Amino acid sequence: MTEQAARQADSITVRRSLLPRRIMTWSLVARDPATGAFGVAVATRFFAVGALCPHADGGVGALATQALINPTFGPRGLRLLREGLTAHQVLDALVASDPGAATRQLHLQDARGGLAAHTGAGCVPWCGHLLREGYSVAGNMLAGPQVLDETAAAYERAAHLPFARRLVQALRAGEAVGGDKRGRQSAALRIHTDQEYPALDLRVDDHDDPLAELERLEAVSRERFVHFARFFATREAPGGVWDRSVIEAAIAQATQAQAGTPSRSRATDASAPAAAGGRA
Repeated sequence: MTEQAARQADSITVRRSLLPRRIMTWSLVARDPATGAFGVAVATRFFAVGALCPHADGGVGALATQALINPTFGPRGLRLLREGLTAHQVLDALVASDPGAATRQLHLQDARGGLAAHTGAGCVPWCGHLLREGYSVAGNMLAGPQVLDETAAAYERAAHLPFARRLVQALRAGEAVGGDKRGRQSAALRIHTDQEYPALDLRVDDHDDPLAELERLEAVSRERFVHFARFFATREAPGGVWDRSVIEAAIAQATQAQAGTPSRSRATDASAPAAAGGRA
């Protein structure tokens, strides 16, 4: 390498080290083989990653857009998936439309199980993606390839867990071997079943241990919310169930096994300020 080339290489390294405001992250896009639900889990050293990175729609597909993020990829990608395009066709269309594609990272899954991913040549290392049966993992500005490898391995090991817990546990494993090399700030979990609204949408926007907080929120969701959500209005039943006595009886039965277990919720009850984990 010539002296001039060495100086240029050093310059590129310095410039890359001065780019902390880009959205650098790693994420997991998956479909639950048991239910058909789509899920996206993501963690990063950036504010409010859940606002722009994870996207999904029931019966349609899911995607994560990251690196020097193009926020239009989410809504445009889902729109193209609804029109029947495959994951590869959607990826090609989005990348071809973007003159800054070299700085983007995107991975997605369609309703038929097709997977596609793009890691632009201009993404900050370490960067890359994995496509596996039923899921994909992608990240940039990570501590190394072991982050994606361990995230994938943990996801496969946790097949016995409910889908939401499986996604969070996989990211926790990736974090344990390095995660985002800049640190930690936000995380999110989004799951869609067969409705237009999410079955679960959890966000930790600014926290010193966002994945631990996301894990706590997922646990709190199982205390009451996921049981309550079974009675929401749907396409098939536009009114859902609105009889509170029926709802409360079903929730009581579903949560019987939790009796005596302290709530992890930080909610307060106005009539009893010391209590936590109240009602919806």
